Amino acid sequence: MTRAEVQPPPHRAKTAFVLGGGGVRGAVEIGMVRALLERGIRPELVVGTSIGAINGALIAKDPTPAVIDALLDAWVSPEASKVYGGSLAGQFGRILRTRTHLNSPDPLRQLLEKSLGRHATFEDLAVPLMVVAAVIERAAEHVFYTGPLIPAIMASASVPGVFPATRIGDEHFIDGGIVNSIPLEHAVEAGATQIYVLQVGRIEERLVAPRTALETARVAFELARRHRYARDLATLPEGVTVHVLPSGGALEGDERITAYRNMKTVTDRIDRAYDASSAYLDEVAREGDA
Repeated sequence: MTRAEVQPPPHRAKTAFVLGGGGVRGAVEIGMVRALLERGIRPELVVGTSIGAINGALIAKDPTPAVIDALLDAWVSPEASKVYGGSLAGQFGRILRTRTHLNSPDPLRQLLEKSLGRHATFEDLAVPLMVVAAVIERAAEHVFYTGPLIPAIMASASVPGVFPATRIGDEHFIDGGIVNSIPLEHAVEAGATQIYVLQVGRIEERLVAPRTALETARVAFELARRHRYARDLATLPEGVTVHVLPSGGALEGDERITAYRNMKTVTDRIDRAYDASSAYLDEVAREGDA
């Protein structure tokens, strides 16, 4: 994959929130952002990929504690239950018909339009937002930060095999997590010196040698996902501080292939991430006062 073929936005930011991808596990980001906002930590820039782009757009629209209600409303809405919903038989039928994807993108688009506005643009947001996606024709990372908001988020969240690629102009885009699952680098390039990483918990889990074909695929994907993030952390410029907020740990069943559909875990994930992130931020504050 080539580097993103855009220049960083003209704005400069000191404090940035970077939100990673991870499907339903992205609910933890609500608990994390609640802990941050309650302590008066607000972003001047938001960078997101996949589910992090969805959560990030709502945060960029209203970077105040009031956004927690908006996030919760979105996550528990009827539209949210339909995003990965439908019977397994129905999904099987769709992939037989389309040959590319299990789920219709319509419920996700409806959810975004309801939460952000059908004609929302990046310029409408209270703070700048950068959305990462992968563009097929150029085999490249692409960063959206201007123009229509809904298509950009749809592009970033087009999980291969789950949703169809999102067409914008003459190009097709898929999930940003394929090229940059925790887009730390873009916050650094935008000048952020205090960066808070809201991640879904996968990087906290130790990888072990696989024993099955399914485990082999999962481990290979995780290696690809984590490699770039590890490099970005290791090459941070002097003067940049990164806080990686804890997720509160995985839940039983997260290793199952159907875990991405389980919306019943949302509240538990939010609460666990809020408690863990609150404890982490309070400890950071104590160390800063020492």
